[in-house]
Amino acid sequence: MYRNDGFRELDRQECLRLMAKVPVGRIVHTRGALPAVLPVTFCLEPDGTVVVRTPAASELVRAVDGTVVAFEVDEIDVVRQSGWSVVVTGTASVVTDPAEYERLVRTGPRSWASSRHEVYIRVSSELVTGRELVAGRGLQDRTR
Repeated sequence: MYRNDGFRELDRQECLRLMAKVPVGRIVHTRGALPAVLPVTFCLEPDGTVVVRTPAASELVRAVDGTVVAFEVDEIDVVRQSGWSVVVTGTASVVTDPAEYERLVRTGPRSWASSRHEVYIRVSSELVTGRELVAGRGLQDRTR
């Protein structure tokens, strides 16, 4: 992170705590050698693994299985000019174990655009980084 830029760096536990409060994030992957970003519903496992549910026939499944991806979540208050952002970077993999799949059917994320055949994608949390805005313009304006 950059020092003195109005942001506070968040530690891993703080990042995971904030992520658990938000139902939608963005998975960042590569499509045709270019970055692609897709908003998705997700849940967070106790170990920090991100779980996404998506149609089995989706382009996302083919694009991310076995690759390194980023997953970004944030919460922004435009009026107060405050907020935070967390990025998880790790390897994505489709859940193939039948017992794990059944557990996720019961406890995993719910898709907003469900389809007949869905899969779960796990994103390991190899790197977790986050920032919180601590000096928004609203605070600066009040001190002038």
